[in-house]
Amino acid sequence: MENKWELFSHEADMGIRGKGFSFEKAFEEAGLALTGVLTDPMQIKPEIKIQLSCFAPKMDTLFYDWINELVYEMASQHLIFGQYQVKITQEVSGTLHLEGTAWGEKINLQKHKLAVEVKGATFTELKAEKLPTGNYVVQCVVDV
Repeated sequence: MENKWELFSHEADMGIRGKGFSFEKAFEEAGLALTGVLTDPMQIKPEIKIQLSCFAPKMDTLFYDWINELVYEMASQHLIFGQYQVKITQEVSGTLHLEGTAWGEKINLQKHKLAVEVKGATFTELKAEKLPTGNYVVQCVVDV
């Protein structure tokens, strides 16, 4: 399976999904799906680099935290991201630790033509799993 991102509809909100050959790649692709809810990720220039860090006991809640960290950074700093890099490790305690980087630029309404505002990730349809094919998928519904 190739790495890819996609959107799926869910009542009044929007679902985001990332697929990849590892959880890290699936998280990165889901970041692109999050951007895809707002605008075309291919239009984003990697001018600004943001470092993010999350901790969680399980992979699905780590994904939930990752998406909410991205939403927070976008809203608080008026940024939009088009490139992501994720590294996930497991602490001695068993806690999962995500170190992520997002590259993007300041939101320019004339250039980016934002479709909606994402308020945050929800636990609706939250999933992080390894498929029988050996590939990985992460998803959730985001509140728009």
